[in-house]
Amino acid sequence: MPAEPILIIDDNVINLKLARVILQAEGYEVRTAIDAEDALAVLRAFRPRLILMDLQLPGMDGLELTRRLKADPATRAIVVLAVTSYAMKGDEERARQAGCDGYVTKPIDTETLPRIVARHLRAS
Repeated sequence: MPAEPILIIDDNVINLKLARVILQAEGYEVRTAIDAEDALAVLRAFRPRLILMDLQLPGMDGLELTRRLKADPATRAIVVLAVTSYAMKGDEERARQAGCDGYVTKPIDTETLPRIVARHLRAS
C-alpha cells in the first residue's frame, strides 16, 4: 500500500527512526512525533490512516491519547497499533479497551512490522 500515510509516536528516538526507516522503505508516507502534544500538532495538518502508538509516552500516555483520538469523529477511523516494550499480562487488553486496533511488542521485528501494518491497513 505505497504512499499510505502513517504517524509514528515514540519518545525513544532510536525506535522512532527504526520504524520510520522500515516503513519508508516499504513506500509509506511517514511522519513522526515524540509525545502526545507533538502528535496532536502533527494531526492538525496530517491525516494518517494508521498510527504506531508507543504506550509509554511522557506526559499524556499512549492509552489516553488513543482514547482521545477514538472519541473524536475527525480521528476515530485512524487505525491505532499499540507499541510497547513493557509487555505484561493485561497490557494488550488495556490497549484494546483504550481503542487500539492491534498490539506490537518491542523490540520491533524489522521483517514483521511491515506485514502487520499492511494487514491492518487492508482490514480498515
